[in-house]
Amino acid sequence: MINALGQFSVIFALVLSAATMASAGVALATSQPAWVRAARNATLLTFILLTLSMGVLEYAFLSHDYSLKYVAAHSNNTLPVFYLSTALWGGHEGSFLLWAWLLAAYAAIAALLHWRTHPQAMPYLLLINAGVLCGFLTLLVFLSNPFEMAEFLAADGAGLNPLLQDPGMVFHPPFLYMGYVGFTIPFAFAMAALLRGRVNEEWIKATRRWTLFAWLMLTFGIVLGGYWAYYELGWGGYWAWDPVENASFMPWLVATAFLHSVMVQETRKMFKIWNLFLIIVTFSLTLLGAFLVRSGVVSSVHSFASDPSRGIYILAFMSVVLVFSFGTLVLRGDKLKSEVSMDSMVSREFAFLFNNLFFLVAMATVFIGTLYPLMLEAFTGDKVTVGAPYYNAVFLPIMLAMVALMGVGPLLPWRKASPDALKRNFILPGIVASAGTVATAIAGLHDPYPLLGLAVVYFVFGTILRDFHTGARATQRREGLGYAPALWKAILRNKRRFGGLIVHFGVLMMIVGLIGSSVFRIEKDVVLKPGDSFALGGYDVLFKGTEPVSGPNYSGIAGVLEVSRDGRKVADMRPEKRSYPSSSMPTTEAAIDDNWWRDIYLVLDKPTGDSFIIKGFLNPLVKWIWTGVMVMGLGVALSLWQRRRIAGEIK
Repeated sequence: MINALGQFSVIFALVLSAATMASAGVALATSQPAWVRAARNATLLTFILLTLSMGVLEYAFLSHDYSLKYVAAHSNNTLPVFYLSTALWGGHEGSFLLWAWLLAAYAAIAALLHWRTHPQAMPYLLLINAGVLCGFLTLLVFLSNPFEMAEFLAADGAGLNPLLQDPGMVFHPPFLYMGYVGFTIPFAFAMAALLRGRVNEEWIKATRRWTLFAWLMLTFGIVLGGYWAYYELGWGGYWAWDPVENASFMPWLVATAFLHSVMVQETRKMFKIWNLFLIIVTFSLTLLGAFLVRSGVVSSVHSFASDPSRGIYILAFMSVVLVFSFGTLVLRGDKLKSEVSMDSMVSREFAFLFNNLFFLVAMATVFIGTLYPLMLEAFTGDKVTVGAPYYNAVFLPIMLAMVALMGVGPLLPWRKASPDALKRNFILPGIVASAGTVATAIAGLHDPYPLLGLAVVYFVFGTILRDFHTGARATQRREGLGYAPALWKAILRNKRRFGGLIVHFGVLMMIVGLIGSSVFRIEKDVVLKPGDSFALGGYDVLFKGTEPVSGPNYSGIAGVLEVSRDGRKVADMRPEKRSYPSSSMPTTEAAIDDNWWRDIYLVLDKPTGDSFIIKGFLNPLVKWIWTGVMVMGLGVALSLWQRRRIAGEIK
């Protein structure tokens, strides 16, 4: 009975979504507020119904209700409660229910937050959000039903994919989905402004926090996926240009371009059509991500469900969105051109334009590398793989240019730069870049590519130092404070500006980590018997043997290894090889001893007689990557803290 309640809730939510679209449409045709209120109330009720369906499915997992096909396929009696409670999004049907629930939550929050501040845009907002939700609920009801009954009642379930039984994979999908789904609200506001023919800065200001939040969640989701791949898959890396990884990276690139581009529209009333284009592309790429992850068209360790028929539906839905949004943009575009033109190529707005173009070129590079093998196989039957060599050759130079522009942009004034201003603004970053590059070369790095990358990092770091110093000095002169109190007050007075600088600093930390862990990485594969040792960089690794390990639903062995340096013990490390009775797939649990400068990374591989294959990696500066994303989060939080101006409506 309770499962039927969950099924009914999803079906009724679909009906209500269609009713929301109808009510909002009537409101636009008749201008009667009662119809807008009806659409809003239907939106809120849809969220309540989907919350109920989520609760019912969660209860089915916790109570081991194997009468549901989905529960039987993704859990069993020995699964720990933590993974049992999160197995809801461990497969296709549950993950799309989570997607729909998050979309309904965002729509309900937007309806409540913007009800009074944007009344003229509200019917469009409700209509578009309901249309997107209706598309996903149609998939849930007709093609991907999480409440489908099993053909027979099993005594135990098949179990959750062992690779998903890890905290990283518990939190990675929700964060990723919060990012994907979060861009629906900026998209809806953009389409509302476009349909009304009023694309001034108000829709940008209304969606700034939505966009920042969605971007941050997507960033966390991507990095959590990389962190999981790093310690769970046992290959010593964190990013393999996997098609599913790329699926999340593409909307991130365009959303980052959008976040920078909207500042030009706010300040100079430019890039109106361009910003609409960027947010439409961002939203469309989130749908492409759903297609790639859950359709089965790509083979990936990150893709845990496959059904080509569902993929065809998602592709058709995405096509409808593309035709509607870009068709509207084309029809309205000639009436929405900016009144302001570019004054000079040496200006901040021109730097932002170039920055946007590089982001789009980067996205196109990833798009081609991801989809080209699929299209080639579809048309010719040939299978090819586009891997790291392609991306390293094509994407990395683009990335360096984007990072360089990240530093150049803030040094240029709006409209036009004078020679004196350029000299004054660039002198400190230039000194920092020159000194840092020379010091790095003296320290022993002579490879031109990473040295150039670090030179760019030093330059951008110099621009960040300059901006913080300028803000502190201006506050000092104005209020007579000491340097530290003046800096703190300057930050609190302009949280958005300094929050952005902190985000840029986090990006620099990540880039340093990426360069260090790529250029200076040491890797060894050795075959050892107990008592044997090998050298890894400046460390000695002694293999003492193995010992059995067991958990609530797995068993395995752990290698016992002692790491020392210059005769002094550094760490005892125990990499594991686990097996799960419910699955034939063994899993690797890497042992990692980390600090700010290096990770010692050990993997126990398959035995060969009385010996074992041990994989050892010395990965420098990896911790800078994970810390960098936390610094980025702090910067976004500071920017979100900035008080916003309330406007009456989109004009």
